[in-house]
Amino acid sequence: MTNRFAVRTELAPKASGPYSQAIVSDNLIFTAGQIPIDPATGKLVTGDFKERVMQVLRNVNGILSGAGSSLDCAVKLTVYMTDLSKLGELNQVLRRLFKDEPPARTSVEVSRLPLGADIEIDCIAVVRG
Repeated sequence: MTNRFAVRTELAPKASGPYSQAIVSDNLIFTAGQIPIDPATGKLVTGDFKERVMQVLRNVNGILSGAGSSLDCAVKLTVYMTDLSKLGELNQVLRRLFKDEPPARTSVEVSRLPLGADIEIDCIAVVRG
């Protein structure tokens, strides 16, 4: 039988609708998409694009931490951006975080994201063994 449970953590923004921050199923963690919201204020982070990417990744990592894992255990990122011309800036941030074996990744351009954000990332990771 499959082991399945929802993750709820204060280390990332609370779910704003009928969804979980993440679901753990057996040894995999599936996060909801995260935008650059500061969990302490509930507001979008301003600043340059790289700072917003870092906030998104802090949110994803917070959720993974709440599930007993971290970004080091990520196997797949899906990145949604409103402007793919910023892909080079995204790559700079991800190269700093994932030096040896980065996760698989899909990047797509979308017309809009929640709250007017310009980036959203969801993640699949393994539970730290």
